[in-house]
Amino acid sequence: MASSSYPVTPDGRYFLVKDRLWRCTNPALPEAERVARVKDLMQARAAVKNAKTEDDVRKARDRVQAAKVALGERGPVWWNDGAPDVNRHHPKNTPYAAWWRSLAGD
Repeated sequence: MASSSYPVTPDGRYFLVKDRLWRCTNPALPEAERVARVKDLMQARAAVKNAKTEDDVRKARDRVQAAKVALGERGPVWWNDGAPDVNRHHPKNTPYAAWWRSLAGD
């Protein structure tokens, strides 16, 4: 879920950090499931930080990936209107270019 300090696209699919779009958590997830998946993600990130071996790092990163897929931030998109996934793209190269340009006036 995006922090309120980051701009969110008008359709709620992405938030903007350092001129990159990052996919938001699936808003259709039940709150209890979202909380559990965020907990999994935080534990997996801690495991990456505290890993002692390359194998531990790989396993922890796999857990991060699985948690992000479960949250809808990676993997298949959570919307069904056929719009492409522009995760990690610069907004000037996406359908959000006009929105991004409008932020300069804010």
